[in-house]
Amino acid sequence: MEKRMQESGTMHLGCPGSMMHTLNPVVSSPSIDVSSQLTSWPVQIKLAPINAPFFQHAKLLIAADCTAYAYANFHQEFMRNKVTLIGCPKLDGVDYSEKLCDIIRMNSIESVTIVRMEVPCCGGLENAVKKALQESKKFIPWQVVTISMDGKILD
Repeated sequence: MEKRMQESGTMHLGCPGSMMHTLNPVVSSPSIDVSSQLTSWPVQIKLAPINAPFFQHAKLLIAADCTAYAYANFHQEFMRNKVTLIGCPKLDGVDYSEKLCDIIRMNSIESVTIVRMEVPCCGGLENAVKKALQESKKFIPWQVVTISMDGKILD
């Protein structure tokens, strides 16, 4: 692998998610509704109060920071009618599970959607949410959506 990177002129020995990529954006239809679907503030997991009124009866979206940039229709397909929290486990350097567990435990969360990138470091966000759900001892429907670096839904 190192030999191939040297031959291509792109030497990278760190996390695969940090490796440089050149992407080719897809031109979309001009009929896309571009209105913001953000319903609450702050959106950073680290900054969100655990007992905010907007968490009552909320459908919670927990998204990796990069997802909204990679997936062009993020607001319409994921944020609509949801309370959004974002974070990056690699850059924030924290375990979100305790705070997310408190949010889930102290509020009437109806569902949780996790949107992450395909890169390995986003696994930390997914794992933190799964741990929080488990430790909250609440049965809440949840799902994980993975976005590719070129902006496609993988699963």
